[in-house]
Amino acid sequence: MTELSNPTGRPGGAPPVAAQQAHEHTTHDVVRPDPYAWMSEESPAFTDHLAAERGWYDLSTAHLGSLVARLRSEVEARVPEVTRSGTWSRPRFSYYTEDQRNRDYAVIWRESRNNFAPDAAKSAAPGSVGNDFARELVLDVNDLDDGTGYLDLGFSVVSPDENLLAYAVDTTGDEVFRLRFRDLRSGQDLPDVVDGVHYSGAWTADSSAFVYAVPDDAWRPVEIRLHRLGTDQADDVSLLEEPDRKFELSVRLSRSERAILVLSQCRDTSECWWLDPTGVDLVPRSIGGRRRGVEYRAEDGPDGLLLVTNDEAVEFRLMGAPVPPPGGQTHETWTELRPEDPAERLERVDAFETHVVASVRRDGSHQLRVLPADDLGSAGLLVGSRFPTGGLQLARNTWYAADSVAVTDEDWTEPPVHAEVSFADGSVTDQGRHEAPTHDPRSYVSEVRRFPTPDGHGVSATIVRHRDTPLDGTAPVLVYGYGSYEAVFEPEWEEALPSLLDRGVIWVHTHLRGGGEGGRQSWLDGRMRVKQNTFTDHIAVADGLAAEGLVDPDRIATRGLSAGGLLQGAVFSQRPDRWRAVVAEVPFVDVVTTMLDDSIPLTVNEWDEWGDPADRGDFDAMLAYSPYDNPPPAGGRPDLLVTGAVHDTRVLVREPAKWVARLRETDPEWSPRLLFRVETGTGSHVGPSGRLGHLAYEAEVLAWILDRLGVA
Repeated sequence: MTELSNPTGRPGGAPPVAAQQAHEHTTHDVVRPDPYAWMSEESPAFTDHLAAERGWYDLSTAHLGSLVARLRSEVEARVPEVTRSGTWSRPRFSYYTEDQRNRDYAVIWRESRNNFAPDAAKSAAPGSVGNDFARELVLDVNDLDDGTGYLDLGFSVVSPDENLLAYAVDTTGDEVFRLRFRDLRSGQDLPDVVDGVHYSGAWTADSSAFVYAVPDDAWRPVEIRLHRLGTDQADDVSLLEEPDRKFELSVRLSRSERAILVLSQCRDTSECWWLDPTGVDLVPRSIGGRRRGVEYRAEDGPDGLLLVTNDEAVEFRLMGAPVPPPGGQTHETWTELRPEDPAERLERVDAFETHVVASVRRDGSHQLRVLPADDLGSAGLLVGSRFPTGGLQLARNTWYAADSVAVTDEDWTEPPVHAEVSFADGSVTDQGRHEAPTHDPRSYVSEVRRFPTPDGHGVSATIVRHRDTPLDGTAPVLVYGYGSYEAVFEPEWEEALPSLLDRGVIWVHTHLRGGGEGGRQSWLDGRMRVKQNTFTDHIAVADGLAAEGLVDPDRIATRGLSAGGLLQGAVFSQRPDRWRAVVAEVPFVDVVTTMLDDSIPLTVNEWDEWGDPADRGDFDAMLAYSPYDNPPPAGGRPDLLVTGAVHDTRVLVREPAKWVARLRETDPEWSPRLLFRVETGTGSHVGPSGRLGHLAYEAEVLAWILDRLGVA
């Protein structure tokens, strides 16, 4: 490997060159050379190679130091001294979080409700606090930082009696958590420690025990266990195990606190169980069994269970079911409460004592439909965002007897507004808005446009720009995309984006097949053997922006993370001429090799998203776009920034490392224009932890993009 030199300014040496070892994969009689198969997280040589790559990145970006500092200063100036969340209420207390400007993590507080009594509390307004309240500290997440350089609060759940807090912490970035319990009366942690838990958990009704999910060695949550306070973890009881490796388990307590609900799901099939939180044995009862291709999720409603399902409904419908008897029940017990609307994707329902709130996607945007509990088939009240391209989202709602629902409304350049939507008439009452010092939302405009695709389908994109930046073909553009899992990157205020827009760069978010902006059908049209539609859509937006004279055709950059990193790898290979620069964050790029290895995380349960390469048709489809197997021709490649993290359990760091090595090998002259920013210490799939760490990372990436786009 080449030693690094010239520690200031642009590099004068050469980038690292990875060793090659002869290796071949043979599948369906197709031979694939893989000279970097030796790369493994357990290999000292690989560790040294990653360190060299990080050193080359640091050296190559040293000249951007002043720009990074300037961007970081701008971004941090938009962060207020204190940011307070909306409030969520329980019978005894109202809860909220506060973020302080110079601290990485949130602080959770609560305020006692005046003259607490069960009957009085039931009728009180959600979020209301009496005059004689005392602010109490629930948890200062900053105090959990043990100096590893990484911290993530996986979940925090207050017990039904509100005397205890269950919280889970990860200090490495591998998404395996340590569960602790805090006595909120004393502020002290109980002796109980439960290691190796996943993201979800639920209290029993008497607050004496906690139900949690346990991952296996492949980081797949496969078991639900019960921990009784005051006992050793070794004595925890197994309640449910998932034998099918395609499925993952999660658990939660319903808002009504009448049911513990367990969900087992893969990409296109699910099963739900009901557990009695007051029961001694907590025996799971299946709500409707499991049928291949049928998804359903359960909510405990005022008159039984509510099920959101795609059973004979592509865009999902609402069904009702009784509480299952011992031994479970079948789907024949279900009754339709609200039929499918092909124009409206029903995503979930949240039940309250008198109303049900349906989260829906209509005309490409997220909206809420407020329905009377006794007339769930009615039109109800449809409430959307106040912003042109914004999204109205449910906030945290823990009050079952509420007469309104807490929401958050925001857009890409509009800081969040916390509000309450009345069940009675759908009126919206603002409770507060995040401050953003130095930022004026009126300086920016956003719109949605549609661009043609080669197959005639068409693809939409949101265009965000400074009001003074014209759409006349002179401005550079950064195009962002994801397009997998029916996921939607909802419009969300980001402190760093104005620094890009203020410099005259247009920002575009693509709504691709494979994602969920267009509902369930949009996902079906961009997965498995038709995954190429996702990549074609993203390229079509960039081509459309250039062809219609909206942006500078020679200054188009593109960015995406994880499955969005795969998107970047595919469009980098398929249309290298289209891009000035590409940012592929933790990219899933060695598609075929990874999907053939069922021993590593997220392979088996990903077959229903990408395909199973044991099937020749799936294999051929994946091989056709896999970036590692399809490097673009030498010459004419755009600048490329790749990221990765050694503790990433979703995309193992070997994937981006192998891809970078293959790209360097196949175009040595271009190789210095490829940078690999790898987290060799603590860090997770989405980069550094903490608010300040995230802002610093974003300033780095934006500085590189601006430099590559030639923006001063």
